Amino acid sequence: MLKLARRKFLHLAAGAAALPALPSAARAQAYPSKPIKLILPFQPGTPNDVIARLIAPALSSRLGQVVVVDNRSGGGTLIGTKAAMTAEADGHTLLVTSTSVHVIAQNLTNNIAYDPIGDFAAVASIGTTSWVLVISPAVPAKSLAEFLAYARANPGKMNLGYGQGTGPQLVGTHFKKVTGIDLANVPYRGSTQAVADMLGGQVQVNFNTAGILPLVREGKLTALAVTSATRSPDFPELPTMIESGYPAMTLSSTVGILAPVRTPANVTNRVYREIAESLKSPELRASILKTGYEPKAGSPESFAALLAEEMKKWLPIAKESGFRID
Repeated sequence: MLKLARRKFLHLAAGAAALPALPSAARAQAYPSKPIKLILPFQPGTPNDVIARLIAPALSSRLGQVVVVDNRSGGGTLIGTKAAMTAEADGHTLLVTSTSVHVIAQNLTNNIAYDPIGDFAAVASIGTTSWVLVISPAVPAKSLAEFLAYARANPGKMNLGYGQGTGPQLVGTHFKKVTGIDLANVPYRGSTQAVADMLGGQVQVNFNTAGILPLVREGKLTALAVTSATRSPDFPELPTMIESGYPAMTLSSTVGILAPVRTPANVTNRVYREIAESLKSPELRASILKTGYEPKAGSPESFAALLAEEMKKWLPIAKESGFRID
C-alpha cells in the first residue's frame, strides 16, 4: 500500500514538473480575463470613433472577450485621456487616440494633465491620415489660390470650424499663420458639429480627413488641397500643399492604442499582435479606408518612437496657436 502511494506521488510530481514555469499571477489570471474598454476622447461619429468601433469587434473575436467603446469627449480630449491614464494598468482599459491630439492637448490647458510619453505605454498604431482643406460652395473659389485671394480681400469674414483640441484645430491655425489670412475661429466640442454647421452655412472653412469625400462628391463641399506629402488617392485631382507653395503645411496624424504606463509588456504585445492580424482582413481595411485613414499596424516600439517624433513636430504648432482650454 505504501509503495503504491509513493508511486502515485512521484507520478504527480513528475507531471507538475513538466508544466511551463509561469509566474503565479499569470497562471492565476490569463489576459484578458474580463471585458475590455476602449476609451475614446472624441464624440461619436468622428473618424477615430468609427475606427474604434471597427476594431472593437475584431479584437473581441480574437481575444475572446467583449470589447466596448466608451466615448469620453470634452475638455479638448483631456477628459477621456485622463480617465484612461488613471485606469488599472492591466490591459482591460485602453485609449484610442490620434498622435497629433495626444501630444499637444495638454499644451492647450492651464493645468498640465498628463505626460503624453511618460504616462502611457504604446500598444499599436492602426492607421495614418492627412487632411483636406474644404470650403463651403458659397465661397467664390475653386482653387487654393482663388480662396486665398478671396480671404485676403475679406479678412475675418469667414469662419474656420473645428473640434476643440483636435488635429483640425492645429492644422487650421497653422494654415492661417503660414498663409497670412484672417479667419474667425469657431470651436466645437467635436468635428462632426463643425461639419454640420458648415453644411448649414455657419462655417465656411474646415480641415477634415478623406472621409469627407462623399460630401465633396455630392457638391455640398468644395475641396481645395491636401496636407499629405504626395497626392491623395481619394483626391488625385487636388494639389498637395507642397505643390501649392506651402511645404510647412505637410502634416499627418496616426490613430493608435495606448495603455496606462505600467501595463505589462506581454499584454501590450498581445493586443498589438491581434491588431496586426485583424488588419489583414480586406473587409476591415476597406472600412477603415472609408474614414480617410490608411490602415497599418505598428508595434509598441515603433508607435512609441512615432509619438516622440510627433511631439517634436506638433508642440511648436500648438504653442503658436495660442489657444487655451478652460
